[in-house]
Amino acid sequence: MGRQTWKPGNMLYPLPAVMVSVCDGKGKSNIITIGWAGTICTNPPMVSISVRPERYSYDMLKETGEFVINLTTKELVWATDYCGVKSGRDVDKFKECRLTPVPAEHIKAPMIGESPVNIECKVREIKELGSHHMFIADVLAVHVDDKYMNDKNKFCLEKAEPIVYSHGAYLMTGEVLGTFGFSVKKNEKQTKIR
Repeated sequence: MGRQTWKPGNMLYPLPAVMVSVCDGKGKSNIITIGWAGTICTNPPMVSISVRPERYSYDMLKETGEFVINLTTKELVWATDYCGVKSGRDVDKFKECRLTPVPAEHIKAPMIGESPVNIECKVREIKELGSHHMFIADVLAVHVDDKYMNDKNKFCLEKAEPIVYSHGAYLMTGEVLGTFGFSVKKNEKQTKIR
């Protein structure tokens, strides 16, 4: 069995496929699908998104310095793709995708009501890296849909059937294979996974 060597590229897959909602200074909102989003710090809580400067949402992000990361699900896969291939210059994505704009608590950009998790963000810094500019942001609030809470008040995202993006395809996630630290716990059932 051999291995191939490819030219340098981005092969860190799968990626979270998130819909980022933004608005301009006049209150006009838009949604952009982002594959390059991630957690960058726990304390203070910080995230990043990377956006091409030619994207319609880019100027909105720069103008207001605010955005909401909305996690996506199997139910939202069509809207996730649509918001990534259609431009807000031409269409109202909330209307076309039948998504509900919900007021955020700390920023003017709306949350997407159908998303199981909405993360309100305020830009701290913009790094101009090349094809994409990275928006490094502080997390101001996290909103979760009550219907994914279990009887012990634990949030169960897997029930929302979250999706990820890999090499041009949207994929399902959700099967729990273990929990943090299970590999070192003295539990016969969990060690059988090896």
